[in-house]
Amino acid sequence: MSLTYTAGSLVAARGREWVVLPESAPDMLVLRPLGGSEDDVAAVFPAFEDVRLAEFAAPSPADLGDQRAAGLLRTALRIGFRSGAGPFRSLASIAVEPRAYQLVPLLMALRQRNVRLLISDDVGIGKTVEAGLIAKELLAQGEATRLAVLCSPALAEQWQGELREKFGIDAELVLASTVSRLERGLELGQSLFDKHPFTIISTDFIKSTRHREDFVRHCPDLVIVDEAHTCVAADDAAQGAASSSSNQLRYELLRRISADADRHLLLLTATPHSGKESAFRNLLGLVRPELATVNLEAPAGRAKLAEHFVARKRADVREYLTKADGLADDSLAERTAFPSDRWTKDEPYKLAPAYRALLDDAIAYARDRVEAAGEQGKREARIAWWSVIALLRSMVSSPAAAAQTLKTRSESATARTAHEADVLGAPVAADSADNDRLEGMDVAPGAAETEDAGARLLELAERAAQLVGPAEDAKLKALTRHLKNLIADGYHPIVFCRYIPTAEYLAEQLDGKLGKKTKIAAVTGTLSPQQRMERIEQLAAESAQEADDPAARRVLIATDCLSEGVNLQHHFDAVVHYDLAWNPTRHDQREGRVDRYGQKRDQVRVITMFGEDNGIDGKVLEVLFQKHRQIKKDLGISVSVPDETASGVTDAVVEWLLLHGRQGSQESLFEMDTHQESFDRIEHEWNSAAEREKTSRSKYAQRAIHPEEVAREVAAVRAALGGAEEVRDFALEALRDLDALVRAPRGGSGDFTAQVGGTPAGLRDALAATLGNRLVEQDREIPFRSTPAIARGEAALVRTDPAIGAIASYVLDSALDVDALGPRPARRCGVVTTDAVTTRTTLLLVRYRFHLTLPSRTGERQVVAEDARLLAYEGMPSRARWLDADAAAALLAARATTNTHEQSARNHITRTLDGLPDLSAHLTEYGKSLASELDASHRRVRKANEEIVRGLKVVPQEPADVLGVYVYLPQQPVSISSGAEA
Repeated sequence: MSLTYTAGSLVAARGREWVVLPESAPDMLVLRPLGGSEDDVAAVFPAFEDVRLAEFAAPSPADLGDQRAAGLLRTALRIGFRSGAGPFRSLASIAVEPRAYQLVPLLMALRQRNVRLLISDDVGIGKTVEAGLIAKELLAQGEATRLAVLCSPALAEQWQGELREKFGIDAELVLASTVSRLERGLELGQSLFDKHPFTIISTDFIKSTRHREDFVRHCPDLVIVDEAHTCVAADDAAQGAASSSSNQLRYELLRRISADADRHLLLLTATPHSGKESAFRNLLGLVRPELATVNLEAPAGRAKLAEHFVARKRADVREYLTKADGLADDSLAERTAFPSDRWTKDEPYKLAPAYRALLDDAIAYARDRVEAAGEQGKREARIAWWSVIALLRSMVSSPAAAAQTLKTRSESATARTAHEADVLGAPVAADSADNDRLEGMDVAPGAAETEDAGARLLELAERAAQLVGPAEDAKLKALTRHLKNLIADGYHPIVFCRYIPTAEYLAEQLDGKLGKKTKIAAVTGTLSPQQRMERIEQLAAESAQEADDPAARRVLIATDCLSEGVNLQHHFDAVVHYDLAWNPTRHDQREGRVDRYGQKRDQVRVITMFGEDNGIDGKVLEVLFQKHRQIKKDLGISVSVPDETASGVTDAVVEWLLLHGRQGSQESLFEMDTHQESFDRIEHEWNSAAEREKTSRSKYAQRAIHPEEVAREVAAVRAALGGAEEVRDFALEALRDLDALVRAPRGGSGDFTAQVGGTPAGLRDALAATLGNRLVEQDREIPFRSTPAIARGEAALVRTDPAIGAIASYVLDSALDVDALGPRPARRCGVVTTDAVTTRTTLLLVRYRFHLTLPSRTGERQVVAEDARLLAYEGMPSRARWLDADAAAALLAARATTNTHEQSARNHITRTLDGLPDLSAHLTEYGKSLASELDASHRRVRKANEEIVRGLKVVPQEPADVLGVYVYLPQQPVSISSGAEA
């Protein structure tokens, strides 16, 4: 007859010990190795395999460690926990250590039965991590069973990587390029959204009628929407049909998804307002219908919104949990390493004579074309207008872009009406702040209005093609100079261009011009999103191979296909705007790729190039960019420029240029009475948008969770799982003990490097699996960084980093196996003579297991959680005087002040081990008190959700495991025969 094993109990099978998991059945046990992770879970059938109850063996008195043994074993144990005992079920099992401020949205979510949040933190703060935390927690608790992420196709693979690498969620990509393959694997009548529980879906793909209906019918119970501002449209029909129609389709999809009140919905955007009140209200209506009409001027209305809305800028979280936040002290203060500032400079260039003559002739042609079209009708006038703008923009971009545009038919030439001409021409020629359709927008636009370009355009194209190279292209020559300066100062820049021909032209012209050790690559819309990231990784890998060479640099030439959402901060630290965008928001998006959390540079450099004599750049810079910068300086935040504002300015610039030519454009644009009224209106609109954004940030700032509440949970998490300093000290000591070559920390940063070629083979294999074979096999230096944001081939000094986990696993396994070969940094017992105690004191490292019953709206879940605690007492076990938790933890810092005789040490540890049964009653009671604390913490975090906490139950598993026993002796001799303390 087979035994029934309870969840949390220990069993022996297959030559090792295991913890029984709740998923077990009488005929099949689901087991996790003792000290192992969820990746090591196995199924065992008692009817066919030898399975028996196991007791955790006491330490051996013959296996004594030194004064550091207790600390190393404790940290190794806690790093190995993947099912921590705190109220957050997921924090122990993710591969990222969240910042304290990133826990705020999670705390807000856990107080809602149906999670509805609008997360609007500033660019680069970490909205993806915040959303991932919530998703992982809801899935771990059983509050959600399936997940869909809606995002731009360009960001789909980045989302897939983030979810897989940081949160252990393996999601399937549902894109136009993958859907056929996915559908071939479906059974008859099956939806791919049912077959694949975790998906990342292109918003543009899913909005089509056929796929939209299937998705709505089989939509998961948890949906994350990235760049949510692109999924709503303003109610004003005049907002621009090109973007509004696309936004309206997405909005209709989200409106139907959000209509299910039981669905969890997370909306992410750094620009919730964008200057349009109706669009903001529509966004709020997706979160909760009543928020669309709630009075946000009233305190009650703002309090209602605060339950669902979090919006913080960098200044709010750069230093968090300090006395300035209302805390008693700075003991939990967290400082996040955002770049302190952007070093920005506008760099002018002047056209070479031949290029200036070409531009003058192009302007003359444009003037003639617009005048002639104006006499032919409104449709012809609008076609000509967009063709002229395309011509002028490509002309000031590069000779390559100019030649391509002059020979290509205009997008708007096929329009049947003036309105259709605007719809076709605007996306290609303008730089909309709201236009998320960056795919295809970097193609050089056409200027010809017939299939065959006229002789005049072809002549201009031939002249443009002859101006390639630095001799005639002063802009290229200036760029080369700026890049050489950045490279000399140690920077790795990205050069952003508007058009594909310009990017390819620069990559070709710069090759070999920036030094032999500088690697150059171009990324444009001709590549798929996956190919773009592969090329960037390849560029980074090539330069990393020469990392020891201080002259090694990398330069990326890119179009705006990389300007939004893509994380490039690990590889680049400077931005050059080669082509001036016609909306400053696009520059913010470009700069945000490198100026974000995880950037190692304290100062990111930004260079904006502009032609001071081309008649366009100077005015755009003067009117749009200076105003944008002033608002940012005044408010401390970037305010998106309304598209109507940007278009109004650039239209006026082009009109002025056509009327007056390049020379006339050196006069003030505002001196023309015909434009003054227009500019006054634009100024008013922009100021209104800035004021609304300022009001939004102050009125609707996150107030639902007080920093004291965050501090309490952060302290609890660190107590259970350990903090960053503990992990760093552990890694340093363990690697040194395991014969790694460790370079001491430099510059007070806490970073260090290690070569692991001399460490045991088992550790080398584990590190190679996480950091790469080449790094380990070639015994190259592995950087260990104090920041969680790292590049490939580096390790973060956080407990959830895979490399740290590999070290901890090796230390723990070797401590538990007294027969293990090679160095063993941690041991399960030790005796230390020290001046840190005045009487005989014993420190115990105890592992507790808890059986949790966690109610959720999908039913109860049975979970086994683990916790490691230090307990200390004075005297002998039979008459122990127990110390508090702080005194117990302080013993880890005790250092030997004199040697302890080996036989005396064995006598002391043997007597202590023999007395362990006398401590069992106290250990049991302590376990019950921990269970009560755990119960209270779960209820506290979910205090607003009575339905969820009603059936919560926490039961300690007995007996507790005594992993380590360490005796501390005072310097004066201790009389053992007295049977009492010294």
